[in-house]
Amino acid sequence: MRNQIVRWILIQLVSILVIITAVIIILGEIVTGPASTAVETLLPDFPVETVQIAVNNDHAVHGWLARGTNGHGAVLLVHSMRSNRLEMLGRARFLNSLGYHVLMIDLQAHGETPGDRITFGARESADVAAAVTYLREIFPHDRIGAIGATLGAAAIVLADPPLKLNAMILESLHPTFAEAVANRLRLHLGDASAHLQFLLLPYFSFLLDLPVDNLNPVERIGNIATPVLFITGTRDKHTTQSEARRLYDAALPPKELWIVENAGHYNMHTYAGTSYEQRIADFLSIYLQRR
Repeated sequence: MRNQIVRWILIQLVSILVIITAVIIILGEIVTGPASTAVETLLPDFPVETVQIAVNNDHAVHGWLARGTNGHGAVLLVHSMRSNRLEMLGRARFLNSLGYHVLMIDLQAHGETPGDRITFGARESADVAAAVTYLREIFPHDRIGAIGATLGAAAIVLADPPLKLNAMILESLHPTFAEAVANRLRLHLGDASAHLQFLLLPYFSFLLDLPVDNLNPVERIGNIATPVLFITGTRDKHTTQSEARRLYDAALPPKELWIVENAGHYNMHTYAGTSYEQRIADFLSIYLQRR
């Protein structure tokens, strides 16, 4: 009888381990799997040029360039996780109407830019660096700014060496990768699921072939001597206000923190509308426009 009980317990434990392992593998594939989307045929309602920017002789970043007024400044727009350049059309439209050159790109493994896995800013940072270099080459007399949302913001901050920017706007950026994972597990699977991060983090490290400690924006932001505006929402459960404040505290001045009342994690421009446009226009005019 005792042997049967022990055998039953072992079977249950093995079953639980198999289920947990399967859940971790499935989550890893879902989160890091590419988000490829046909974008090129969905042209915006303002003039753009299709561009492809080489990245380390490895792949080409696909994007759209909207030309503005020379000497007025150029802005790189970088989309959020599992999205593409279409997310940035509203921002591009209003910035271009103000005279800025605007470049929208698809990060690797997103939209039409090739890639095997989403790497939470690690490989994506090379795409952003190549885009900034491209802007500096074609607009040598313009100051360059960048706006990134979630993954796009992480890619901007994780670039090594730091990007040579004159201004950057970071929306809904997490301070550490571990906190980002824990918050999302808690949000989608309940409080108890946050404990899965201790198994998920090593698996992500295995999938990406890099230490997940390399994916912590809060450890990089203090090395970036660029004026920065952080934007977060009071209802953001993916990145909390306290986490956003830690990033703000770690950044070098000049810096600003805008907490948008009742906003969530995504679509700050859509949510805040004209308030967003005015805040971004004021910030960029200080650092990008030559007076």
